[in-house]
Amino acid sequence: MTAGSLRVLNPQNVWGAETELNRDGFYPSLHTTLKPVTRVNYLPERDADKTPILECIDLGISFGGLKAVDNFNIALGRTEIAGLIGPNGAGKTTIFNLLTKVYQPTHGTILLDGKDIAYMTTEQVNRAGIARTFQNIRLFHNQTVIDNVLIGLHNEMHYTMAESVLRLPRYWKAEKIARERALEYLSLFHLEEHAEELAGSLPYGAQRRLEIARALATNPSLLLLDEPAAGMNPSETAELMENIVRIRDTFQIAILLIEHDMNLVMNICEGIAVLNFGRIIAKGSPDDIRSNPAVVEAYLGRKGAKKL
Repeated sequence: MTAGSLRVLNPQNVWGAETELNRDGFYPSLHTTLKPVTRVNYLPERDADKTPILECIDLGISFGGLKAVDNFNIALGRTEIAGLIGPNGAGKTTIFNLLTKVYQPTHGTILLDGKDIAYMTTEQVNRAGIARTFQNIRLFHNQTVIDNVLIGLHNEMHYTMAESVLRLPRYWKAEKIARERALEYLSLFHLEEHAEELAGSLPYGAQRRLEIARALATNPSLLLLDEPAAGMNPSETAELMENIVRIRDTFQIAILLIEHDMNLVMNICEGIAVLNFGRIIAKGSPDDIRSNPAVVEAYLGRKGAKKL
C-alpha cells in the first residue's frame, strides 16, 4: 500500500477582524484577532478542490509561561488519512485536546468544515463532527461491548424521557434501530460475537478496536486516533492498518492519527506533520518526511543524525 499523491494547496492569505465577516462568510474567533498568515498546506489530489474538513490557523496554548503548542498551522482533506508525529512530549496529544476543546486555545483558530468552533464545548464539537480515541483506553469496562457502542449512538436516538420511562412504541423502535446499528459497527471489527461480554474482559487489541467503533458511532466527519497501535503485536498492527483504510473508504471521512509506529504511519498516511517542542518542523508526504534532516535530528538528536 502506498500513500496517495499530494499537491500543494495554493498559499492563501487569511484575514480577519473581530467585528467583520471574513471572506469566507463567517466570524473569526473572538478569542483572538486574526492577522495575515501565509501558509502552505498539503491535501490529497481528490480533496484539493474542496473545503478542508479541518484547518488550524496559528493555533497555540500556553500553560503559565510555557508554550505547549505554538503557531500550529495545518489543513486536512475531507477523506485524508494524515499523521501527526514527533518525539515524546512534543505536544501531539495537546493538539488533540485543543481540537476537541478539552483545552481552550490561548490563541489561534480552528475551522471545522469551514466553521469556527471557538465557542463550542467538547460535547458540541463531537456533535459537529469530531470524534476521538485516547492514548490510554477509555471504555466503560463494567458495561457490555454493545452498550459501549450504544453510548456513542445516543446523538441519534430521538425519544422523550416520558417515552423512555413508559416504554412507548417510539422508544422501542429507536432502541431496536440503535442496536442493529451498533452490531454493524461491531462487525466492522469482528466484535459482534462479543457483544454481550463486558468490555473490560476483552483482550487489549480488541479493546482498542472497540474504542474506535464507539467513536465511529457518533457519526464523525473527522476521526482522531491517539496512538491506536500502542501495545499491539505486529499482526494486530497490520489488521489495524487495514481497518483504518477501510474506515476511511467506507465512511468517507478524514482520519488524523498520532502514532510512533513509523511503518504504520509511512504506509497509510498521505500527509504527515512533524511536531517538536510544540511547533511544526516539517510537513509533507511520507517520502518528504522520511528524508527531512530536521525530522531525523528531532528523533535521533544531532549526533545520531550525523551518523546516518
